[in-house]
Amino acid sequence: MTREETDILIAGGGVAGLTAAAAFGTAGFRVTLVDPTPPVTRAEDDGADLRTTAFLQPAQQFLEAAGLWTALAPHAAPLQIMRIVDAAVEPHVTRDFNASDISDKPFGWNLPNWLLRREMVARLEDLPNVDFRPGVGFARMVARTQNAIVTLSDDRQIAARLVIGADGRHSAVRQAHGIGVQTLRYGQKAVTFAVTHAAPHNNISTEIHRAGGPFTFVPLPDHEGKPCSAVVWMDHGAEVQRLANLTQDAFENAANERSAWTYGPLNLVSKRMVWPIISQVADHLTAPRTALVAEAAHVMPPIGAQGLNMSLRDLACLLELAQAQPGDLGSPAMLANYARKRHPDIKLRVAGIDALNRASIAGNPMVQNMRARGIEALYGITPIRRSLMKLGLGAS
Repeated sequence: MTREETDILIAGGGVAGLTAAAAFGTAGFRVTLVDPTPPVTRAEDDGADLRTTAFLQPAQQFLEAAGLWTALAPHAAPLQIMRIVDAAVEPHVTRDFNASDISDKPFGWNLPNWLLRREMVARLEDLPNVDFRPGVGFARMVARTQNAIVTLSDDRQIAARLVIGADGRHSAVRQAHGIGVQTLRYGQKAVTFAVTHAAPHNNISTEIHRAGGPFTFVPLPDHEGKPCSAVVWMDHGAEVQRLANLTQDAFENAANERSAWTYGPLNLVSKRMVWPIISQVADHLTAPRTALVAEAAHVMPPIGAQGLNMSLRDLACLLELAQAQPGDLGSPAMLANYARKRHPDIKLRVAGIDALNRASIAGNPMVQNMRARGIEALYGITPIRRSLMKLGLGAS
């Protein structure tokens, strides 16, 4: 059997894996990217990921360096203000966190996931040193001193100096190394969808809190001339499943009530998708010749736009280490540095989002009142407010 060679084998062709391939390919490394499921790059096709991703400032800079942002920018909706509304108390508590307090740029930009895949796949086609193999998956690997021998689902073998596991919360790469995970389950799910509405969103991302979890509007470009937002509606699992099965009229009525009519009547303009909500952290981020990134390494509730932005911080850290000493790609020293730099930040942010989610779930009036007072207190102290915004962007 002929054994191919590459610098980096990436398992997982989701947004994180595609971004990794573009970033390392742009930096000059030979990259092979595999995923058993070809990416769906049109919204109307079966299996399209209709969720959206908000890229915060550092993530946008990473996309730009990977040669991706020029194609994405025309489709991106800026996020200038993060608004938090506690609708469980009367009167409602509303506080705006404005990016202008800390930057001359928006907090971030929101994009549909299916469109991200389309533009990322197009970018990979322009990189001759990137070999993208949709429909082929990671099967197993054997780590050696100088490289790892990876066997793919088509029985071909590739020798890679570094294997990046970007293959999701059930990562085959992680399982191949016997790395365990610590998982927290909340009994929650999220239903995600897009709506048009009467009032403009004015580039404001709005989290509306009651019991069960937040109802979050994230700005999108106009749809057929009307203001449009992506919505993530978190609640107890059985309730989300009930909502997802409602007729369109009944669902719109429920969404209008839950949103406290923030933007006026909501009109559903996409399919509804349901996702389980968990927190999860891998016991180790590395194994011989292997680094875990994105949901293979960490999963958290979709609060504060932290999920994929943390994933891109993983990639930025790996890329920085790889470029600093290309000859040490995949070495024990490089991987130890990656784990040392990323694991503490991951644990801190997952714990923080876990605490925010538990506070959001609370249905006890006393806890809800404490939550509302906490929002007011954090907002009211300017240095703390600015520090929290910088932390949310990824500042240390």
